[in-house]
Amino acid sequence: MSKLSIMAEFWQFLRVRKKWWLTPIVIFLVLLGALIVLTEGSAIAPFIYAIF
Repeated sequence: MSKLSIMAEFWQFLRVRKKWWLTPIVIFLVLLGALIVLTEGSAIAPFIYAIF
């Protein structure tokens, strides 16, 4: 199962079930995960982890 099919299935779930309130939560979690992964090896990593 590819990542693209998971996103397509999730989009279809949102459309059919009308769960639009989930969209901002998912976007926030994806951005937060990307921030943690991208700053993992950098000098600002201690400051990012101190926030949480």
